[in-house]
Amino acid sequence: MQVKEAMTRGVECVTPDCTLQQAAQKMKALDVGPLPVCDHDRLAGMLTDRDIVLRAVADGRDPRTTHVRDVLTPEVVYCFEDQDVREAASLMKEKQIRRLLVLNRDKRLVGIMSLGDLAVDSGDERLTGQTLERISEPALDGTIPQA
Repeated sequence: MQVKEAMTRGVECVTPDCTLQQAAQKMKALDVGPLPVCDHDRLAGMLTDRDIVLRAVADGRDPRTTHVRDVLTPEVVYCFEDQDVREAASLMKEKQIRRLLVLNRDKRLVGIMSLGDLAVDSGDERLTGQTLERISEPALDGTIPQA
């Protein structure tokens, strides 16, 4: 099964120029913690609720004036829509992540593959279990990986 058959489509993005308050409002409306950051139609990074809290709020930065570009995570792990779901699961295990952005071969964002998508749509309970187990293992530095 290819990733495009299991992924969630219609992923919402924020731009690097959005304020953190605007991004947080979007997260609240969508009931999500991570948001891809897109500059025009190119992926520029990822913003999580954790990024907002640790890189802005904890430092006393004003979410009404601080921009997404100032706190986003620029390194994004992704796969391609035409890859096999087993490859995506392997990447999720290796990087210990619960969500994987999905790009087309033109490197345009087309979806997101979550652990839930893998569980529901792949029909492979063993693969899902192994992926969850590996994602949940403490990292080498003793921390639990981020969602």
